[in-house]
Amino acid sequence: MAAEASTDRTVRIGLIQVRDQGSAEANLAYTLDRIRQAAAGGAQIICTQELFTTSYFCRTQDPALFDLAESVPGPTTDALATLAAELGVVIIGSLFERRAAGVYHNTAAVIDADGSYLGKYRKMHIPQDPGFEEKFYFTPGDLGYKVWDTHFGKISVLICWDQWYPEAARLAALAGAEILFYPTAIGWLPEEKAELGSAQHTAWETVQRGHAVANGCYVAAVNRTGTEGDTEFWGQSFVADFYGQIIERAPVDAEAIILADCDLNALEQMRRIWPFFRDRRIDSYDGVTRRMIDDE
Repeated sequence: MAAEASTDRTVRIGLIQVRDQGSAEANLAYTLDRIRQAAAGGAQIICTQELFTTSYFCRTQDPALFDLAESVPGPTTDALATLAAELGVVIIGSLFERRAAGVYHNTAAVIDADGSYLGKYRKMHIPQDPGFEEKFYFTPGDLGYKVWDTHFGKISVLICWDQWYPEAARLAALAGAEILFYPTAIGWLPEEKAELGSAQHTAWETVQRGHAVANGCYVAAVNRTGTEGDTEFWGQSFVADFYGQIIERAPVDAEAIILADCDLNALEQMRRIWPFFRDRRIDSYDGVTRRMIDDE
């Protein structure tokens, strides 16, 4: 009699929260080593922090820094693909993409567990604030909100400032994403931390936990740690389940490899019990595609 097929759909994810190591070569080697550690801990889908091969160079506007960009796919995705195939894991790598002279993107590449390159997501929402001069460097994404059916589950990748937009999370979930990954580089500026630091962090975490609840999915946010220039990255990478509960969280000021188990069967059951997608009033949402809804 044939053995009954396993119905377990638990996937272990890994988040790599580290400090800048000073060069692209050092950052790549350091992160590859941490990916190996995460895989040794059972991680099956592993995500880097935002722009993991570089410092967070967007603190200032400097045309010379465009030289940090690379093709995607390219040398770094080749290195990630080799490691993914060796370890049998899915890897998400966040990179500075050179598309053409004068056109650059903040991009995440997705490599499947056999080493195949599945595709990329280009950051859609681009911030512009003191210490976060991203509009100088990045062209807004034009690939839409992507979902990949990896060896271990359906995932979507959004990047940092995308975290604040429920529309992005919703569209990814409607396309089938079970886990939303957010590679991130967010921190405190010294003139704001004392007054606003706690509130800023609470807002960042709360809005993403809300995405998890509203879309019946897991959310994994992986941030930097350490201080670069005047920016103190607040770490605290975390994984939230579909009830918005934090199941794992990294410290503020230390490197960490976060491992968390995501029960995709339980996710399926939650979506049946709380059928938010069923009850959406799609006939009433026309205004969401307008900049503002003016009073008449």
